Amino acid sequence: MTAAVSLTPTLEVEDRSSSSSLRLSLAPIGPAPALLDGAWWPRSRDLGAELPALTAVLDPLWGRITRVTVNPTHWPVVPRKVSVAGHVVNVGCFLAEQDSHELLLLSYHMGRWNLLVIPPRTDPVSAAWLMAAASDPLGTSTASRLMEEAARLRTVSESDRAVEAVRDSEGGHEVRGPVAPPARPRIPLVTATLPYQPMGR
Repeated sequence: MTAAVSLTPTLEVEDRSSSSSLRLSLAPIGPAPALLDGAWWPRSRDLGAELPALTAVLDPLWGRITRVTVNPTHWPVVPRKVSVAGHVVNVGCFLAEQDSHELLLLSYHMGRWNLLVIPPRTDPVSAAWLMAAASDPLGTSTASRLMEEAARLRTVSESDRAVEAVRDSEGGHEVRGPVAPPARPRIPLVTATLPYQPMGR
C-alpha cells in the first residue's frame, strides 16, 4: 500500500489503491503523552468496512495493530475480527469502561493509542477543529469532552450567522436597543501534521 499525506484542514491520508481516502490526524511526538493520540473521521459506521484501511495505514507507523476496542454505543455492529493486509485484528467492545467517542488500538510489540472518532456526518469545519484538538500533544480533554466543546462552538457559530442574516436583511443597520457584545470567534480551519515515526507510551 502506498500512502501520501496532504495537508488539508482534515488531513487526509490517501490510499492510492482506491478512490477513497482515510481522514486521519495524528499527534506529533510530544514531551509527555496526551489523553488522545489523534482523531479518525470514518466515512460510515460500518466498523468492518472502515477498520481495514485505518489499521493498514497505522501498521507501518505504530507496529502491527493486533487489537481494537470500541464502545458499541455508536457502532451498530461490532465484528469480532477484521482481516487487514494478511493478518487479523481482534475487535472488542466495552460499554462502561470506554469513552463512546474513542477507539483504542493495541500493538503487541509497540503499545497502545487512543483516537477520537469523529461521527461520519460531522460538518467539515467542526471535523477540522476536532482533528486539531485531538492531535494536540499537550491535550488534556477526553474524546467526549472535545465532542461537547465542538457542539458548543457550532451552536455559537450558528447563532452568529443568524444575527448577521438579520442585520443583512435590515440593510446592515444596527438594531436599536442595547449594544450587543461582539460576536465570538467561529470554529477555525486548522491544519494538523502526521508524524512519520512510531509513537508509543
